[in-house]
Amino acid sequence: MTGVAPTRVLIADDQALVRGGFRLILETQDDIEVVGEAVDGVEAVELAGRLRPDVVLMDVRMPRLDGIQATRRLVGRCDAAQAPIRVLILTTFDHDEYVYEAMRAGASGFLLKTVRPGQLTAAIRDIAAGDALLAPDITRRLIEQFVRRPPPGSAVPPALGALTPREVDVLRLIAGGLSNAEIAAELVADETTVRTHVTRILAKLRARDRVQAVVAAYESGLVQPGTG
Repeated sequence: MTGVAPTRVLIADDQALVRGGFRLILETQDDIEVVGEAVDGVEAVELAGRLRPDVVLMDVRMPRLDGIQATRRLVGRCDAAQAPIRVLILTTFDHDEYVYEAMRAGASGFLLKTVRPGQLTAAIRDIAAGDALLAPDITRRLIEQFVRRPPPGSAVPPALGALTPREVDVLRLIAGGLSNAEIAAELVADETTVRTHVTRILAKLRARDRVQAVVAAYESGLVQPGTG
């Protein structure tokens, strides 16, 4: 990919074999560069501040400082003058209750460690581009299980009152795990129009990415578990 800077990745995991496996996968890609490895959350925060990776692959359970706290510290350090460091959470368990808390801490998505190599590299590219990894079969189930929502009603929750009716429709579909292309097909709209709606939704909700928007949709009661 001549002329295009590679996506810089930091791998944070306390297991050397896991770090080595991910490094081997990522180093086969011309557009991805592994800039460092961290053995725990403390080192992940330190290295991320020094190396400024685009994406951090963050394990949830690590000694000294877990992935949730490390994610919160990384996201909290970002300011307007710096490009954001995006966090992709890695977990062994698809029912890991810590994953939802990591999303609230600012993670842009997560994957199971059993993910196929192609899914891992695609996820890194998506997150580095500013998108979020929302796998319907995992993310929505975790959100439904751990979000404590007010009773849902037919009206749009006050927290989402700034959204237009069409933006509310788009947010519901985002919460269902649909991509922009799938939303466009569902609403019989142009994909460029959908991207505009998504951008406006994030701005109005002051959400960093789609993950935060989905959390807002569930927490406000706009989306009910099992119907997203």
